[in-house]
Formats: sequence, structure tokens, C-alpha cells
Amino acid sequence: MGNSLKAMLAGKRMLAGLALSAVFAAGGTSMANAGDTEIVIGAPISLTGPLAGDGKEQKWAYEQAVADINKAGGIMVKSAGKKLPVRLVIADDESSEGKVASALENLIKVQKVDALLSTHSGPMNIAGAIVAEKYKKFYMITTAFPFEWQPLKLKYSALFFFHPGPGAEVPFEIWNKLPANEKPKNPALVTEDSPDGKGFGGAFEAAAKKYGYTFAVDDPWAIGATDYSALITKLKAADVDAMLVFGSPADTVTLLRQMKELGFSVPYLHGWKGTWTGEFHEALGPDSDYILTDGFWSASYPYKGAKELGDRYEAEFKKDSVTVGAFYANAQVLAQAIEKAGSTDADALHEAIFNQEFKDTVVGDLKFDQTGFALIPSVATQWWQGKHQLIYPDGNWTYKPAPAWDKR
Repeated sequence: MGNSLKAMLAGKRMLAGLALSAVFAAGGTSMANAGDTEIVIGAPISLTGPLAGDGKEQKWAYEQAVADINKAGGIMVKSAGKKLPVRLVIADDESSEGKVASALENLIKVQKVDALLSTHSGPMNIAGAIVAEKYKKFYMITTAFPFEWQPLKLKYSALFFFHPGPGAEVPFEIWNKLPANEKPKNPALVTEDSPDGKGFGGAFEAAAKKYGYTFAVDDPWAIGATDYSALITKLKAADVDAMLVFGSPADTVTLLRQMKELGFSVPYLHGWKGTWTGEFHEALGPDSDYILTDGFWSASYPYKGAKELGDRYEAEFKKDSVTVGAFYANAQVLAQAIEKAGSTDADALHEAIFNQEFKDTVVGDLKFDQTGFALIPSVATQWWQGKHQLIYPDGNWTYKPAPAWDKR
């Protein structure tokens, strides 16, 4: 690399405090904010770090949504008197709460975006929403839990996602459908030591009590550790036959690999946050078979555009996704809200979303309450030969208990 290029890149890093990793141009001028010629939407996305697998799918979904909006002529903006094309500017938040804040400030202050789409995961989205509130730029969120966001009573963000209470009941609903000889006797709860993990862990504990289960092991899970042998030994000693696991893709892959190395498997392993990405399957190959995942969406949903979006993703990547619909819908809601408001003004967008309903998104109809929250159901799938088999809700019953590693 030449000295002049190195100097240029270093200057950009000093100016922005982050790398702008992608800019999706949608025609029009190359200026960051072109007034009445285009709408500039910013999005912090985890393109590097432990959530990069999630970010790859999120980036694709946002880009597809913007491309589809522009193919239809753009967004009608009353204040401009015409439809305007959309340009998406993406900044890498590096899977870090601290970097989300700096990414948002760059998008708002340097890139001059008109409105914002969220990153992924609760704590990071809360960090982003607080920055957006400070600068009065509307931040449209999915993939944060309402218990994290609602108490802040933010005016310039809205959220749709599933609630950890009903979401935590999903494995127990599945267990209720199992034959008596397949129902877990000694389940374990392994949740990462984070705000998300603690919140979901409490929901799992409440659901277990409701459904008459007791966890044989209920331990916090160290984030980013390289050796889980002590945890696995404890699970073995407790004769655990089912695991509910909440952690990042990287940590979950490490845990599964070490479970195989130590000859420990369970018939039922259900992961949240870390098991649904294509990268999880690519890292483990056939060893991902039988693993259950959470998810926010399914291409088999009977909603307008859901199947087409799923087919498009599979045609490009030769695999399926249980998340891209939620991120695509996030962009759908923001675009529809801008059109309803006739403006990208944050106060106008608040009025267009809070207490309003959005029809025909790829996650179905969304009804936002007075706090700006809309509920969607949690999804459970099972990996089988590289594909997600929908188990819950309303899936064909294809669940398969996992045999021991040497029997697969």
C-alpha cells in the first residue's frame, strides 16, 4: 500500500473514529445529504466482532429494502412535493456498545443522515437509541427487548420485537408436545453474563416454574472464554439432558466444539442469539444438525413478500435465514412512516409510528402502542442438513432429538 493511500486512510479513521464500511448508493448526488434530492438513511451494523454473522444478514436485508423502495420510485415526501430516492449509509459498530455511540455520531454529524435504522442486540440498540435521542434523529429498532428500551421512555425511537416472557416459554411449549420418553428430566440454563442474558435468564426461570421444570444447572456464562471444560464437566455431573443456551455465535460454536471433544451431548439443545446465523452452520457443518435456534422471522410466514424475500436470500447465498425479514420490515416501517409524516423530522416520525398500525410488512401487521412498541412472535427452528426447519409457531412437526456425537 502506498504512503499516500495509508495517509488518506489514517486521516479518515481520525476524523470518523470508525470505518465506514459500505455505502449503498441509490442514484442522485454523492453528497451525504442532498436536501430535496434524496433521503439519507444511516445504519450502524456489526460488520466485525462477535456479532458479524448477524450483521452480514442485517446489511443484506437493509440493502434489499432500500433497493426495493427505489425500484418503486422512492418515498413520497410531502415537503419535497415528490418521491425521493433513498441512500443507505452503513457504519461498522464493531459489535461494541461504545462503538455504536461513535458510529451514530458520525452518521448524524458527519454523514448528515435524515433518519436511522438500528443495529442488532439489546444493549447496543439502547446505546444507539440514547444517542439518537440526544440529536433528535429518529432511530427505528428491531432486536432489542422491551424491558431494556421501554423504561427509558424515548421519544425518537420505536421498537418491534418479541417479549422475553412469551419467548422464554417456547421451549417448554415444544417439550409439552414431546412423547413422555423424550421430555427433559434434567434441563440446564446457560445464559451469558450480560444485560440481555440476565433478562432472558429471569424469563426462562419464570417459565420453568410455570411449566413445572427445575434447572439442574443454572449458571452465568463467561463471554469470550476459550475454555468451557469446567462448565461441561458440571453439566455432565448433573446428568443434563437438555440445554437452553443464550450467547453469541462465537461463544456458542466454541461451547459446541468442546462438548464434542469431551464426548458430551444432549438430545435437546436450544440456542438464542448464537445459533441461528448461517455462519454458525458453516463453522460447525454437520455438527449443527439437531441444534434448535431462536429467530425473528420465517420465509414460510403467510405475509406479503415473505416467501419472495426468503427465495431471494437463498438464491444469493445458497442458504436460508430466520432474521432478514425482521430487518427488512424495520426498513419498511421507517419508509412508510416517512411517507405518512411527509417528512424525516423526528417529531413527525414519532407521531406517524406511536399508536399506529403498519400493514403488510414481511413480519405481518405491526401495531405500535403508546410507548412505541409492537410485538412479534418468537420463532423456533431446528438445523437439519444446512436448513432451518420451522418448529414453532405453526411449523410442520419435524423435531428430531439429537443422538450421541458418535451416533450421528
